[in-house]
Amino acid sequence: MGTKLTPIEKEWNNLLKKEDKFISARMKAKPPALNAKLDPHVPAKLRDTLNIAFNKAFEVIFEKGSPVIEKTYNKEKQEMDFKVNEYAASLKPDKKHIKKFGKNALKSKTVNMAVSCVSGVGLGFVGVGIPDIPIFTASIFKSIYETALSFGYDYENEKEKAFILCIIETAMKQGVDFARSNSKMNKRIDGGIMPDVDIKQQMKSTAQSMTDAMIYMKFLQGIFVVGAVGGAWDVVYMNRITDYAILKYKRRFLAEKMKKSN
Repeated sequence: MGTKLTPIEKEWNNLLKKEDKFISARMKAKPPALNAKLDPHVPAKLRDTLNIAFNKAFEVIFEKGSPVIEKTYNKEKQEMDFKVNEYAASLKPDKKHIKKFGKNALKSKTVNMAVSCVSGVGLGFVGVGIPDIPIFTASIFKSIYETALSFGYDYENEKEKAFILCIIETAMKQGVDFARSNSKMNKRIDGGIMPDVDIKQQMKSTAQSMTDAMIYMKFLQGIFVVGAVGGAWDVVYMNRITDYAILKYKRRFLAEKMKKSN
């Protein structure tokens, strides 16, 4: 008769199943069919423009954007909610209490996706693409910040910023590139090692990953009326990044719990 699994171990196994499903989807993912039709019309300089725009958005957020983003949610309440959940789980570490971690992230995901949809579609309808990037990027960071807090992690230090950038970069990849990057992420998480990288270089790498994934839809978003179609893809990317962030922060949280219990 096998050893009975603890609630943490059961939740870990559930997480691995969800990760496998996410990995499978990213491995099978193909670029939208629309990309091939748009390719001949995309200006060569747009790639550089997008890279610069995303990189600048990261710089602004890290230098002075976090306090502004924090005005859109109650950071103190989320930190308190985590402490309450942590205390309850310490008294009774059952399935019910373990599953409470991360619930705030799922709630905020719905709100953030709605904001992203309204912004992306609205600006796309009037033919605004590139100026949407700061709004879209801020929405992504808001979603990840709330995810981090729901699992008890702050996001102010340099290594945490690098970790967030790595989450975004990996989530935007597909196929073999995603598999390699995800494997690297998991090794860091399971080993308790946060990224020790040049933050400026990581911003460039993440900006490149976002540009590669979004260049066609951002081009389309800049066209009057039909740009609403391109803007609607903001929600697709937001959903993917947030889901991946929840998986990685939950993996990190559970890995640390299992190490302490052993």
